[in-house]
Amino acid sequence: MSEASDQKEQSSWRHPRNEGTGMSMTTDTTQPSTSGTDVELLLTGMTCASCANRIERKLNKLDGVTATVNYATEKAKVTYGETVTPDDLVATVESAGYGAKLPEPPEADDADHPNTEETAADSAVRDLRTRLIVSAILSVPVVAMAMIPALQFDNWQWLSLTLAAPVVVWGALPFHKATWVNLRHGAATMDTLVSLGTGAAFAWSVYALFWGDAGMPGMRHPFELTIERTDGTSNIYFEAAAGVITFILLGRYLEHRAKRNAGAALRALLDLGARDVAVLRDGTEQRIPVSQLAVDDRFVVRPGEKIATDGVVEEGRSAVDASMLTGESVPVEVSPGDAVVGATVNAAGRLVIRATRVGSDTQLAQMAKLVEDAQTGKAAVQRLADRISGIFVPTVIAVAVAVFGFWLGTGAGAAGALTAAVAVLIVACPCALGLATPTALMVGTGRGAQLGILIKGPEALEQTRTIDTIVLDKTGTVTTGAMTLADTAAADGEETAQVLRMAGSLEDASEHPIARAIADAAREAGELGTVEGFANIEGLGVQGIVDGHAVLVGRPQLLAQWSQHLDNHLQTAFDDAQDRGQTAVAVGWDGRARAVLVVADRVKDTSAEAITQLRGLGLRPILLTGDNERVARTVAGQVGIDAADVFAEVLPADKVDVVKRLQSEGRVVAMVGDGVNDAAALAQADLGLAMGTGTDVAIEASDLTLVRGDLRVAGDAIRLSRRTLGVIKSNLLWAFGYNVIAIPIAAAGLLNPMLAGAAMAFSSVSVVANSLRLRGFRSSLAE
Repeated sequence: MSEASDQKEQSSWRHPRNEGTGMSMTTDTTQPSTSGTDVELLLTGMTCASCANRIERKLNKLDGVTATVNYATEKAKVTYGETVTPDDLVATVESAGYGAKLPEPPEADDADHPNTEETAADSAVRDLRTRLIVSAILSVPVVAMAMIPALQFDNWQWLSLTLAAPVVVWGALPFHKATWVNLRHGAATMDTLVSLGTGAAFAWSVYALFWGDAGMPGMRHPFELTIERTDGTSNIYFEAAAGVITFILLGRYLEHRAKRNAGAALRALLDLGARDVAVLRDGTEQRIPVSQLAVDDRFVVRPGEKIATDGVVEEGRSAVDASMLTGESVPVEVSPGDAVVGATVNAAGRLVIRATRVGSDTQLAQMAKLVEDAQTGKAAVQRLADRISGIFVPTVIAVAVAVFGFWLGTGAGAAGALTAAVAVLIVACPCALGLATPTALMVGTGRGAQLGILIKGPEALEQTRTIDTIVLDKTGTVTTGAMTLADTAAADGEETAQVLRMAGSLEDASEHPIARAIADAAREAGELGTVEGFANIEGLGVQGIVDGHAVLVGRPQLLAQWSQHLDNHLQTAFDDAQDRGQTAVAVGWDGRARAVLVVADRVKDTSAEAITQLRGLGLRPILLTGDNERVARTVAGQVGIDAADVFAEVLPADKVDVVKRLQSEGRVVAMVGDGVNDAAALAQADLGLAMGTGTDVAIEASDLTLVRGDLRVAGDAIRLSRRTLGVIKSNLLWAFGYNVIAIPIAAAGLLNPMLAGAAMAFSSVSVVANSLRLRGFRSSLAE
């Protein structure tokens, strides 16, 4: 195992505990509530953002209650005082027409007790998918027959009724149920408009078939774009009812699928932990589930195993890879008395650890709580269509009632008045509104996937236009995240190839990450030599015989013990590496110090160009890392980030605090990261971008995922998101504008059904065509 500097206070390998890196993560990140008792309610029955707002208002009316409802995660975070009980909170939500329950305590064995919340979410998505598929199959021939006169055979209208009825009754059942709940509480949403509009279209069509002229054999819908007053008894609107329901079901299915993944970050985070542990009982090892581990239990961790829980090393020495949790690029050496964190990996020797925290008190559990708090605390972003519906839906219903009363009062007769009122509801059906978001999102996300960009939903897009600051994690984002040989300083008369052969051959026998970096570089330079008598000198380095030469690799003290001292040239190289925050390793053989090898986490070749592109998008780049100050400033200087915009030596909780501080200054913050330690900050940021080469936890906690490891894709992601959001907005503007123009015509009783159908079709086609423009988006990587 290769060793580094004899100056422990400067080594970036063995960080001092007060530098905020490595094992110092055991700092408690939970903060008790000072204003009351906190509880989290699991909600059901919400169908749009206005539902979340209604529940939130109801809860906040209770004395001493402060509530935040998140539509995406379907949870309410509530702080309440002594005058309110959890049962009161549940009752209040239920009185608003929705479901609520308190979270159940975790079972000891998840395999025997499946997550019922997860099962319910899966069931909801499957139900929507089934309704969508069946409705689409039945709706396509209905729409085709209504829009193409050549397909209108004798009695085709009765087949339309047969096919459309299941769609309107069963396919739209979620909308009808939501409408009933909303009407009972005096509210109206997009569900109300969908239910009333499609129900009115279907009901009037049935009336026209049985009591009007539409049921006569040979009835046709001629393709005429004329405006004339009609009593409507010869017209049917089955295609409008079935088509609108299918389109809205598509959008709802895509939305629920995105919501289903909202809790995946927490599940992925908790999956990082060990499943079982070798605990010491009466001097013998017993394998038990981690859930049975208690404070002060002593347990064994062998090389390559995960540390089961937070604790203190009592026996053994090793290097612990904490990069998954801390983002620190260099493994941390631990010895008796050092604190370690659960879910980190023991890279070298056998350790005996005494547990100090278990269960929900561990650092891993606290990080999961940070992610959950950031997600729940993020303000629910109302979808644009829902915001429009808040005004549009009640207005349409009021207009329809007013139109009916007006025509009835002017003596037009009940049939004419009802025709005009129903026409208003039919033409107001949000066909294009239902297409506006899902079509743009499908095309945009499809193009993004081709370019290595995954967009999770419309909520993520809304923030891209306003962000002005982008926070970048260092390890794995700006840098490669892997230790590599950065430089070789050889003494006079020594060849670099020979130095690498000697050092790499010896280090190849070690599993230490720094040793692997040297061995890999040596292997690329040529063949490795034969090693004999390999030995690990604990805390100093390694020694052995390579091709007949006695080789030493490690700290300068190890070489000094054999009277092999660094000359001025090598000492300068060693000191310069330390000043840059890099890891320096001395190499000597046959009685003389021969070289200094410098190992570091290398900056990605494209990172500097990516920073330039981000500045071009009007963003201020900030470097945020758990690594030490020297390393962070060196990396920042290489990629073009100002020294004042570097935050180093920060814990996961500190990363969240930095993001919150920037937000409190009025900045809209994007965060790019790849590690578990970035997950909470990604969730807290207004826009989270995860490197796809990183951990599943970071990916699930983010809004956008960059599949490639190239930071330049972050700029592409923001550009594509802004472009997609622009298309969604223009789609909504067109769809809304169509209704604004068509409703007065319908109210005047002048709407010919084919004109309405053609206008609706043209509106939908325009929305789709506008969305397809996103297929032409070009990546900067191809320019």
